[in-house]
Amino acid sequence: MVAKTCAACDCALDSDIIKVTVGGKTVEVCCEECAVALGEAFKANVTSE
Repeated sequence: MVAKTCAACDCALDSDIIKVTVGGKTVEVCCEECAVALGEAFKANVTSE
């Protein structure tokens, strides 16, 4: 079985995952802080284009 990792920090995911939709794709993160960071990084990237 392949271990799943957080889309933001690459930490191993346990049973308490958070699903976040970024750019139309659903990704899994390990905590609320990573969910917020991933959303902010996406917004910054979109506005800079």
